[in-house]
Amino acid sequence: MRLFLCGDVMTGRGIDQIMPHPSDPAIHESHVRSALDYVRLAERLSGEIPRAVPFDYIWGDALDEIDRREPDLRIINLETSITARGKPEPKGINYRMHPDNVGCIVAAEIDCCTLANNHIADWGMEGLKDTLVALQRAGIATAGAGLDADAAMRPALLDKVPGKRVLVFAFACPASGVPASWAAGKGRPGVNFLLDLGERCLASVAAGIAKWRQSGDLVLVSIHWGSNWGYDLPAQHLRFARALIDRAEVDIVHGHSSHHPLGIEVHAGKPILYGCGDFINDYEGIRGYDELRPDLTLAYFVDLEDRSHRLRSLEMVPFRLHKLRLARASERDAAWLREILDRECHRFGRGVRQSELNTLVLCGPEARP
Repeated sequence: MRLFLCGDVMTGRGIDQIMPHPSDPAIHESHVRSALDYVRLAERLSGEIPRAVPFDYIWGDALDEIDRREPDLRIINLETSITARGKPEPKGINYRMHPDNVGCIVAAEIDCCTLANNHIADWGMEGLKDTLVALQRAGIATAGAGLDADAAMRPALLDKVPGKRVLVFAFACPASGVPASWAAGKGRPGVNFLLDLGERCLASVAAGIAKWRQSGDLVLVSIHWGSNWGYDLPAQHLRFARALIDRAEVDIVHGHSSHHPLGIEVHAGKPILYGCGDFINDYEGIRGYDELRPDLTLAYFVDLEDRSHRLRSLEMVPFRLHKLRLARASERDAAWLREILDRECHRFGRGVRQSELNTLVLCGPEARP
């Protein structure tokens, strides 16, 4: 079983403006009033960017890299509301993509979008409902948001591989900026919200997973947690992720919210991606945190044993955001990422090496460069 995973995919604002069916560019930020300003910022740094681009444009070199590895499933965290209506939430930054641009997700043959994050309801619950409808019509499974609490907790059930079910659960945490008012409830739409990472929440998550799991199922839990910047991993994240594996029998923990990749742990043979970093966004040209290289992103290819679901291998393909699309990272940029991730994985007894194909490979401590 091979999965393609990545962190946050943000297709709103400037990205939406260069696609065939841009939304009204008016936005409600303190210093920026038009989404087109984000396109201009990127052009100021990188040169002219085309308009009305094909839907596959934003994926750039990533599509060939994904296709070449033939993953069984493709799962992303979609951090954008898909709507042309609704009212912007009073939170300072609001992402949305016009529903007629949903083809940009279809173009990458995405099987599942996790939606439990701090931007999926940026244009209110009306916008969230439109998002669910747009993805359903496109034939893309969702997890982590719904028309009520039961629907938000319900996993995406992916049975594309004959004889194998993959269950994808998604959760949002307040520390990542998700408003508590977005929590789905009885008869109330919203996201699958974890109030905290304590014992009661863990027990509830484990019970919810057990309700759906059948023998032989592979279970992935996707969590939007933590701050955008920095490499510190809160102790409660470590405890919760390991407990998901030990007590809820989760096979993959897929973390995101950080704007750059974080460390990776293999616990009881199961991978924990604490923060996959952004994958697609319109931040090109925005200054600040340059030392963390938010322009560099990773595609994760997770290979698992068929029966035990233990990790066989983890390959990461590095990209650089350029002209609002993904370009294959240079050998030098890949080496920078390798050094950072090797340092961050060392605390878990793991290392990262750079392959002859200019990809990054998780390895044991004996193979550290």
